Amino acid sequence: MALFKKRKAVGKPGEWYYCLEHKKVEEGPECPNKDRMGPYASPDEAAHAMETARERNIAWEGDPRWQNGAAREADD
Repeated sequence: MALFKKRKAVGKPGEWYYCLEHKKVEEGPECPNKDRMGPYASPDEAAHAMETARERNIAWEGDPRWQNGAAREADD
């Protein structure tokens, strides 16, 4: 007999996630936290999760504050 029961993640209606493992949009978390991005307000936003993450990464990489922080660590 198992000591701990594995609880299924329960989501709220209207919360949308993008599952990185299954490459699909899901309402409420169906997959573990480590495999999903979200929550998003709509299925369309969740469907574009990877594109949004890519755009944000590019913006952060070009942010001078991020670059300055990396340069300070290298000087230490």
